Amino acid sequence: MHTISLKRILIYIVLLVTSFALLVGFTVNIVSQVAQYQESLRDQALSYSRIVAGNAASSLVFNDNANEKQRLSSLENTSFIQHVHVYKMDETSNELTFFSSYNKKGLPPIPARFAKLDKLTTPQTNDNYIEVSQPVVLDDEVIGYVYLRGSLEQARLFMWRSIAIASVVFVLTLLLCWLITLRLRKTIVTPLDSVVDVISQVARDKNYSLRLAPSKLVEFDMMAHAFNTMLDRVQQHISRQRRAEEEASQLNTELERQVTQRTQALKESNSELLKTLEQLHQYQGQLVESEKMASLGDMVAGIAHEVNTPIGLSVTASTLLQDKLTIMQEKFDEKRISTSEFERFLSDCDENLQIIYRNLGRAADLVTSFKQVAVDQSSEIDRDIHIPSFMNDVLISVKPRRLDPEKFPIRISCPEGLTVRAKAGPLNQVLINLIVNSMIHAFEGYSSGRVDISFTMVGDDKLEMVYTDNGKGVPSDINRKIFDPFVTTKRGSGGSGLGLHLVYNLVTQVLGGNIHFFSEEKNGVEFIVRFPVTLVSNA
Repeated sequence: MHTISLKRILIYIVLLVTSFALLVGFTVNIVSQVAQYQESLRDQALSYSRIVAGNAASSLVFNDNANEKQRLSSLENTSFIQHVHVYKMDETSNELTFFSSYNKKGLPPIPARFAKLDKLTTPQTNDNYIEVSQPVVLDDEVIGYVYLRGSLEQARLFMWRSIAIASVVFVLTLLLCWLITLRLRKTIVTPLDSVVDVISQVARDKNYSLRLAPSKLVEFDMMAHAFNTMLDRVQQHISRQRRAEEEASQLNTELERQVTQRTQALKESNSELLKTLEQLHQYQGQLVESEKMASLGDMVAGIAHEVNTPIGLSVTASTLLQDKLTIMQEKFDEKRISTSEFERFLSDCDENLQIIYRNLGRAADLVTSFKQVAVDQSSEIDRDIHIPSFMNDVLISVKPRRLDPEKFPIRISCPEGLTVRAKAGPLNQVLINLIVNSMIHAFEGYSSGRVDISFTMVGDDKLEMVYTDNGKGVPSDINRKIFDPFVTTKRGSGGSGLGLHLVYNLVTQVLGGNIHFFSEEKNGVEFIVRFPVTLVSNA
């Protein structure tokens, strides 16, 4: 075993404590000073941006780009400022355009910062620079913006200068502590050396008749008294210790044998559990894929059913129009067309063309809706979602699996112009799974029922969807584990138990929200889903 003397320990402890105290003090001081210095730089950046914004108002009003560039060039005397952009608000489109800029000599230009202006009204600090924006206001109207980027090089130089000063003070202080500790060590170590000599003789010669002499130091005197008492009792304990060691050795041998046996049994059990768990994951993945393929089949059937009717009507109308055109061609060749027949032919043509136009338009709308649903289901990219139109597409996609719409209506409640930016694909899958779940489970044996889906904004950054039906509800024995995988009331009747498990994963992991479930048997269900979105203005 590696040993170290008390002399060194004493020095090490004093130096370590002193070092720690100095490091903490210097660190707190340097961090505080650097933070204050950076705050002063942020205030300086904000002041510069306000000055530039005030000066730029006249240039923006008179569209005097040359004057503004000359004014910005005076910033070369300021080493702090790296880049300045002046943006002008277009009076017709109400959008920002690039007006003028300043770039510190030796630095390349930077791209425009249109998208970040609203977030930089208060200075933002990055690794190497400070950014701030300031609106240019004239008669209480924003006519443009000023973007300013300042360097943090001065803050870094200040920090390193502070660290250098602290390092010098740190070394000098440690040197002084070391000298004081050497003086203090002699007072403690001298009586300790005599104690060590006696103890070494007892350990080497096993001469338990030796005793420690009294000491002027209270602590060492107490230790001598205790050590002398211990020597008196050591002889008595030696025999009993030997017997105890023999018993402990036998007990340890038996314990090691039992531990070896149980460890082997535990390894075998863990191996079997891992194999079982791997098989369960494989089965779960296969069932989820089967669920997706079943949904895909239903969607394809819905497309075929919905598109078949308008296409069939269009084909019938075009066939009738072709027959009438053939008859009219024959009469035209024989030069026996009357005015009334020609008028009736034109009327029939117009009527058939109207039928073809309406039905082909309907087919095109259906294909567009199905195309959007398909794109949403295969994409997790945020896009702008107009909720009423989005719900219309969802209802079309689930039409093959819906019950009679007259007896089991689905009512949608949301503001007419509600448009948000979110992941349409996962939201579409959540709604389809909830609706299909109600059709299959909630209304079994019912002659009528109703589904209500409402959308409201919670603040400006969260969308709340409340989904309810008045079906049979969920039994109390599976109410608490409704989102667990393979939990279903249709075991053996086609239910996989993965629908609501998939809904929970989509809401919590993909959409980044939460879902709450409430139900009483024979009183329907209620799902409350909240997830973050970006509200899109209707302007």
